[in-house]
Amino acid sequence: MDILTRIVNDKRLEVNLRKQLIPIKQLEQSILFERETISLAKKLKESTTGIIAEHKRRSPSKQVINHDLNIFDVAQGYESAGVCGMSVLTDGKYFGGSLDDLLTARASCDMPLLRKEFIIDAYQIIEAKAYGADVILLIAAILTRAEIKQFSELAKQLNLDVLLEVHNEDELHKSIMPSLDMLGVNNRNLKTFEVSLDISKQLSELIPNDFVKVSESGISSIQAINTLKPYGYNGFLIGENFMKTDDAGESAAQFIKKLK
Repeated sequence: MDILTRIVNDKRLEVNLRKQLIPIKQLEQSILFERETISLAKKLKESTTGIIAEHKRRSPSKQVINHDLNIFDVAQGYESAGVCGMSVLTDGKYFGGSLDDLLTARASCDMPLLRKEFIIDAYQIIEAKAYGADVILLIAAILTRAEIKQFSELAKQLNLDVLLEVHNEDELHKSIMPSLDMLGVNNRNLKTFEVSLDISKQLSELIPNDFVKVSESGISSIQAINTLKPYGYNGFLIGENFMKTDDAGESAAQFIKKLK
């Protein structure tokens, strides 16, 4: 069984448990549920750098990346570095994240926050809103077209931006619909974990210009971003590159300075 299938199977069990512990009604009463969201898509369109910086403690492919950084400091560091938004991994078992990380990040900054999660149930979208997210991630590889439609439309009702992630042409064709804001191309093959920027290059011309194009994974150099900009990419998701240093915010600041 590949890693993605394993993660999704575990996620179904986890979400069923969470639904029993915290009913939707309770989530909807959260203070943050009424908060006005900030659009990441809009920020990326206006930005010259387009960096979305990630908070990620570990991953199935890299094991431990950094367990020492405090998310409060990381969020403040990223914000003062001038990133467009922050991606917060909330999966516990495989990435060492939690919804508390999202709450802490929300309390420490005013930039758009993306809940980076394996969303397989509408409940997780309501949860994202209740915990202070501005954006949700939908992964085409684990969803049907009907689910992408249902989840993205629910997100729009809650004023959340939607970033849809694809890995190949088939996923892209089944996913394109008006309820998405951003299309993210993941340069990592989820079955082999190999990374190649060619995926972003190949898919760029198939993505209509109504969507903000985001390139994800394997972007660790200024050169990679400069290579992809002519292909119409406005957003670049960078995680491990900043997280593997002692000061993620400072390393993001240096990177953005060089990029400008």
